[in-house]
Amino acid sequence: MNRPRRTPRPLALVALVALAVTPWACAAPGGNATSFTLSFPDSAHDGPITGRAFVMISRDSSPQPRFQVDRFFGSSPMFAVDVDSLAAAKEATVDASALGFPVHSLADLPAGDYYVQAMFNVYTQFHRSDGYTIWAHMDHWEGQHFERSAGNLYSDILKVHLDPARGFHVALSVDHKNPPIQMPADTKYVKHIKIQSERLTKFWGHPMYVGATVLLPKGYDEHPNVRYPVVYDQGHFNLRPPFGFSPDSQAVPPRMQARLADVNRETGHQFYESWMKPDFPRMIVVTFQHPTPYYDDSYAVNSANNGPYGDALLEELVPYLESHFRMIPQPWARVLTGGSTGGWESLALQVFHPRFFDGTWTLYPDPVDFRHYQLVNVYQDSNAFVNGQAVSRSSGWESPEHPMMRSTEGQPLQTYRGMSRMEAVLGTHDRSGQQIAAWEAAYGPVGKDGYPEPVWNKLNGHIDHSVPEYMKEHGFDLRAYLAAHWDSIGPDLVDKIHVDVGDMDTYFLNVAVYDLQAFLDSATSPAAHATFHYGRPEKPHGWQHTTTANILREMAAYITKHAPRGADISGWKYR
Repeated sequence: MNRPRRTPRPLALVALVALAVTPWACAAPGGNATSFTLSFPDSAHDGPITGRAFVMISRDSSPQPRFQVDRFFGSSPMFAVDVDSLAAAKEATVDASALGFPVHSLADLPAGDYYVQAMFNVYTQFHRSDGYTIWAHMDHWEGQHFERSAGNLYSDILKVHLDPARGFHVALSVDHKNPPIQMPADTKYVKHIKIQSERLTKFWGHPMYVGATVLLPKGYDEHPNVRYPVVYDQGHFNLRPPFGFSPDSQAVPPRMQARLADVNRETGHQFYESWMKPDFPRMIVVTFQHPTPYYDDSYAVNSANNGPYGDALLEELVPYLESHFRMIPQPWARVLTGGSTGGWESLALQVFHPRFFDGTWTLYPDPVDFRHYQLVNVYQDSNAFVNGQAVSRSSGWESPEHPMMRSTEGQPLQTYRGMSRMEAVLGTHDRSGQQIAAWEAAYGPVGKDGYPEPVWNKLNGHIDHSVPEYMKEHGFDLRAYLAAHWDSIGPDLVDKIHVDVGDMDTYFLNVAVYDLQAFLDSATSPAAHATFHYGRPEKPHGWQHTTTANILREMAAYITKHAPRGADISGWKYR
């Protein structure tokens, strides 16, 4: 969850577009109609476009309107329609019938002066090996951020007065193309890997890639005969060094310092200082890159919709890394961590592969029990938008909204109704590139049209219980999977599960963690000996019980304690 939204690069391009803002203009009268028409020249794109057409509207132009949308909360208005084989110079119309968020329709937009920008999110046709042919956005190593994905088109920013009561028509030429993402340069300690996956390429019928960012320990080059344990850090797509590792001592704003201190995390430079200390354990850290056509991350599992990402990571990428870096290629020397999406992945990788990894430090994981899919019980609730269980115990006249985000004092920040609406605007057929769709693509069945079958209707909230039942049957409800398979996998998980979460997690993820602990605390034959830490009082999403550097120290101590007899537990502890 909580995908970061970052300022795009290169900055020079952003400045160029900002300078292209036109003077104030009046929209052409539209009678009672309100509409935008979008078109692109043949110089901007080779061939017709199948994809999604967007109009973004904001009250200011910095950042550009396209960077003010696609947010869990605080989004500027956007309106969108699908386009099918739209040719150059032909028009796509976005009018009052187009879905909008957070304003539902152009007809509902308050009259005023606005900055307007348009985009085309360009889809690729995939002929999959399961027999389905679908259209979806091919990630170009940007992590499914369509607003800056290479090849997507965007317009100049237009200043205009809009009044739906009077009607308007605005024509926008979508004639700029996002440039390719530039891979960061390797450094002495940070290396970047990208390889084509044979398994994924076969499934998707299109070249597909996985990658890794590798953080090497101090002294790696100076100790050519030493092999190292590996920490596999799971999380959203990014190309930054693991744990923010940064030799740059640039000052961190006080507000960010306070935020980090509240969740026991250090700055990237502080982590760098710990990493370089003489007494710090020498390990290698790896982050994976595995974006899919549905999300910035595959959840590191084999999936009916995403394909064999679990196999691609463990049977293609990990062997590649172990052959190109001096890693100890043994289970006792592989441990996991990760937060949020990466928290779920770290636990899932450990649970599904209990003899491949030797421990997980799981942080504020996405729902690990689907009875608490955040606050929705997808097995029993009939509607994701309202709290039906509470209603059934009351008079039945009220329908309290299900929140999906809160502040640490409990104030609601977004509802499931709002989040679902946003995803419906961003893309049909679970092509929003956002959280709800990501879970459905990773865990759920393929629908009759070849796209993920949704757990609930994004516009009315009605839950299709057959979908979560499929998810559970296929092991993605991790607490249920542990309970069903404890006799066989439990002996390989003793003392390997460590979970942190704040007691006021922003996305209510702590509630499912309580369910997980209840099972693991009660497990017998064998006892789980799992550890849980809860951030109190009022600790949000992102909380961990100690700094990242200290967690790595815990991991090193754990590896040393649990290494098999005769294993090298001293060579990688040089000063």
